[in-house]
Amino acid sequence: MNSAPEAGARTDFLGLAFDARPSPAIHAWLAARGAASDFAYVVTPNVDHVVRLETAGEAVWQAYRGAAVCVCDSRVLSGLARLCGVRLPVTTGSDLVQTLFLDILKPGDAVCLIGGSDELADALRRRFPDFGLRHHLPPMGLIRDAAARARAVAFAGDAGARATLLAVGSPQQELLAFEMARSGAVRGTALCIGAGVEFLIGARSRAPRAMQRLGLEWAWRLLTEPRRMWRRYLVDGPAVFPIVWRWRRAARSARR
Repeated sequence: MNSAPEAGARTDFLGLAFDARPSPAIHAWLAARGAASDFAYVVTPNVDHVVRLETAGEAVWQAYRGAAVCVCDSRVLSGLARLCGVRLPVTTGSDLVQTLFLDILKPGDAVCLIGGSDELADALRRRFPDFGLRHHLPPMGLIRDAAARARAVAFAGDAGARATLLAVGSPQQELLAFEMARSGAVRGTALCIGAGVEFLIGARSRAPRAMQRLGLEWAWRLLTEPRRMWRRYLVDGPAVFPIVWRWRRAARSARR
């Protein structure tokens, strides 16, 4: 169903099979795919995803494991992996979206955006008028609305896009990508990118490069969007530490 950048180039961490290759190899894989390619999708787990997966059902796990490409979206997560002796390269969803639009897509390529506001879609069209953008805005509660997900899958199939951007939040976007793969109606590549388009058009600002390199992008987002991000980073996020500790203990026991 999906074709990964390189067979066997995976790193197991916290129950997910992350791609072990660096960003340029992921970009090259993405660039080699066109609108007629067999459908494949990319997931970008970060700390928030990992914490949510701890209590997720099998359907959500299946959606993550069905991805052709699973990249680490968090330098914090990569650092925790390093403490466990695991090398986990970072390729952020925001960087993937930027590379897609600035370096990969060609004039005339079709793009499908699922999620995001009409204003966001209009801003994307204004910045990249050479790409044919089709936009579908599903209703709230997508995770519990099978009919709405089916409409989104049908829209993506009709769009015939080279790239389908899923911006409906985790785990809705991963479930939607998995259902697109199962449908057989969609081709090209889907990226589960969260707020990646908002960063691309400047609706939100990314942390300075120095903060990104230090793994402090979360602090920047907390400072710039405190009302929206305080719970994610100060309440939910710390739950990742016991998750990692349990995984490390289990991994050590398995090696004995």
